[in-house]
Amino acid sequence: MYNDIYETAPKPERFLLAAAEDPRSNVTAEQSLDELAELLETAGGEECGRIIQRRETPDPGTYLGEGKLEELRNALALTGADGVITDDELSPAQLRNMADILKTKVLDRTLLILDIFSQRATTREGQLQVELADLSYRLTRLTGLGRSLSQQGGTIGRMHSRGAGETRLELDRRAIRSRMDALRRQLAEIEKNRDTMRSQRVRNRVPHAALVGYTNAGKSTIFNRITGAGVLEEDKLFATLDTTTRRIRLPGGREILLSDTVGFIRKLPHMLVEAFHATLEEVRYADILVIVVDASDDKASAELAVTRETLRGLGASGKPVLLLYNKQDLVTDPDNVILFPGTRERILKISALRESDLVTVQEEIERILKEQEIEYTVLIPYADGRIGQFLRENARVLSEEYNENGTVMQICSDASVRDRVRKYLWKVEQE
Repeated sequence: MYNDIYETAPKPERFLLAAAEDPRSNVTAEQSLDELAELLETAGGEECGRIIQRRETPDPGTYLGEGKLEELRNALALTGADGVITDDELSPAQLRNMADILKTKVLDRTLLILDIFSQRATTREGQLQVELADLSYRLTRLTGLGRSLSQQGGTIGRMHSRGAGETRLELDRRAIRSRMDALRRQLAEIEKNRDTMRSQRVRNRVPHAALVGYTNAGKSTIFNRITGAGVLEEDKLFATLDTTTRRIRLPGGREILLSDTVGFIRKLPHMLVEAFHATLEEVRYADILVIVVDASDDKASAELAVTRETLRGLGASGKPVLLLYNKQDLVTDPDNVILFPGTRERILKISALRESDLVTVQEEIERILKEQEIEYTVLIPYADGRIGQFLRENARVLSEEYNENGTVMQICSDASVRDRVRKYLWKVEQE
């Protein structure tokens, strides 16, 4: 009889982290590698050390200089690490040269993020988007990726093998491009259906607020507490990949749509932005952006800057913003987050775990919506009854009376609705 217990679960893969630190950056290499270590943990791997070289631009051929590569090679021998992950996206030449010099698996930040997205995508659209981004990345790196990925199928950590890495490496470029075209067609069909749903929302004039912000800022926790939707909540990066939207009733009785969106991150791979373009468009069409910031994070100000820059890139600037400094229950330094005096943004310090704070958030959303609305009066001739029906469906009708010339309606709506009925503005409102 054997009493020994043997561990059968595979051990997480262990990696050395490497960074070329630009002294001009507002985020230190240590802070950036802390985030890279979180990404690695999310993927199922472990950090076993880090190497940093201060230089304004990475070496074009080998990312790090010769001396740091030698230091990295010694660290690999000392720690027994399974490979190296760089904090920046590597060119095909850098990937190939580092793998040849170090004689080990070499991955970069982009591939790590792609792997996390692949593990966590649950909807068909999300899976198609991730595959498209993955193939876009691999298309120019077939040779360089061979040494780094053939042993592990393109995954990290506990060998969450999708069987995709080796298969894709065997495909020639023509086959990859063909598959990418097929993925784009399928995504275009899904986007067409989303556009139809969005048009329906516009016709019904249901206001739309979107929760946006850096990954792991607490968006999904806020969303779940307000809507009861049950979206996955984890203290890990990219817990949410798929946009989820729910209809809620605000404290004042008004109904709106609230969306939970994929989190942003520094150095977000451009192919992921392109692949997730349709999903991220929900942000551009929202009436209000609710930016969530982890106020307990010492990088909060830098993360807020990333969020703002990403929103600008998506064409979502200029919208009403409610800024939530979340996780106040974890804040040890009340001056941690730099406020932005002079901005028009509403700022609330909250904890998603306090019910009263979430009620305040909803009341503030309601207040912002009311401020966007305009009250005016229209006179609709009886022959144009369809205009009255349009207003009943797309605005709030405060009063409705009838005279010899038509229907006099007092309306409360946003400017876009008023502009569509401008010719019917009555008396002093006529322009």
